[in-house]
Amino acid sequence: MVPPRLRLTDIRKSFGATQALRGVHLTLQPGHVHALIGENGAGKSTLMKVLSGAHAPDSGSIELDGVPFNPRDPLQARRAGIAMIYQELNLAPDLSVEENILLGDTPHRLGWIRKTERRQRAFAALSELKANTIPLDAPVRSLTIAQQQLVEIARALLGHPKVLIMDEPTSSLTRVDTENLFQVIAHLRSRGVSVVYISHFLEECQRVCDDYTVLRDGESVGHGSMKDAQLNNIIRLMVGRDVHELYPQTPHQIGEPVLTLENLRGKSKPSKVSFSLRRGEILGIAGLVGAGRTETLRALFGLDPSDGRIDLVGANPRKSSPTSRLQQGVGLLSENRKEEGLLLNRSIADNLLLTRLQPMTRMGWLQPSRIRETARHWMEAMEVKAPDASTAIGHLSGGNQQKVALGRLLYHDARILLLDEPTRGIDVGSKASIYRRIGEAAQQGKSVIFVSSYLPELLGVCDTIGVMCRGVLTRVRPASEWTEQSIIAAAIGQTDSLPQAPSAP
Repeated sequence: MVPPRLRLTDIRKSFGATQALRGVHLTLQPGHVHALIGENGAGKSTLMKVLSGAHAPDSGSIELDGVPFNPRDPLQARRAGIAMIYQELNLAPDLSVEENILLGDTPHRLGWIRKTERRQRAFAALSELKANTIPLDAPVRSLTIAQQQLVEIARALLGHPKVLIMDEPTSSLTRVDTENLFQVIAHLRSRGVSVVYISHFLEECQRVCDDYTVLRDGESVGHGSMKDAQLNNIIRLMVGRDVHELYPQTPHQIGEPVLTLENLRGKSKPSKVSFSLRRGEILGIAGLVGAGRTETLRALFGLDPSDGRIDLVGANPRKSSPTSRLQQGVGLLSENRKEEGLLLNRSIADNLLLTRLQPMTRMGWLQPSRIRETARHWMEAMEVKAPDASTAIGHLSGGNQQKVALGRLLYHDARILLLDEPTRGIDVGSKASIYRRIGEAAQQGKSVIFVSSYLPELLGVCDTIGVMCRGVLTRVRPASEWTEQSIIAAAIGQTDSLPQAPSAP
């Protein structure tokens, strides 16, 4: 009888007083894709770090192909056939794409790097992901987050792993890139490679996974065959309660325009963006990677130079720096929370309150008690899992970091929210909470621009949707006039497939 590819038994791990893993069991078969599902803070990433050699377990046992497996470090785990793709990208930003893909495995002879072979292997790895248009000589820091994610995946595939761990691999990918990744996973499965697939997109897990294990609060609370699973039952296991509405609807009124863009152009992108954002409106923007969605928000917020007309009601049009935008009531949530959205070495309280300290003062002096109370309130409102508000935000899971980043925007009380992939790395239960917060913001008369690569949430949350293709935004239409198919058609430039405007009566 063939033993399981991987067997983890009663794995426990603590960090000080915090018990991250309380006795986890997981069995992975050869050539199977196994979904590891749970809320942020459930212990998924910690478990995978134990498996990949980044953390040593306090107790429990691991077997790889029936043999005890106790990796001392990630290098030993990798040599044994365990490859890990982290949710938070682990790339060298100043090195080229080619150098990053072969980092630690650079072909050489007699001390000399074999550059031709390195280039061929890097190109082949990207080609397997259908991402060979990414320039091999470009420094990684010049790539979009989605392109960096593809480089990370390409690097993991080079070593011909026995077990490939994917932690939120599609969180920054568009629909097209995601489809390409699914084809790669199917190819790996056919080669006998086992995949641990961590994702908050349960529809993806249903599509690509054979089996599943659910973690909650560091414990295994359910497992089984994915084909026999019902999503409602999995969600109940994840959150410990029923989640009745994945896309909760908060009634809100749409009023007069508060922001108008005419022919907005950036240095390279966007090339032509025109729309009006109304009071209380949630406007979604879809599109492929590189279409110009993020660049549009950056130009609007004053981070990047732009031409064209930006009319912001109640604001001086000549003031367009980020500082001015904050003062004008415009807030930006960056898709790159690690480098642009958070101060990782500062506390949760600092990250929540830093842009609006005045309410925390009395006669010009900061009031620590008021800071703690306010930070605690927003931690509870955003369901952030952490010991207290003094915890360094770099110690939080990626999903909890995202909640803090969004919480700061809501605390700042901006009247226009620019949200770039606001639910990236967020679990199902927390997504529903965030959608509700966005709906409540619209109910209060705030206006929202919602950029997302996840089409179901755009269709489920937004009032209106526009699609970007090669730097140009289509006409913004009611969300009810769009389908996932028509959005994809518009994103790839198939204008004949666009929904038609209603006929005049």
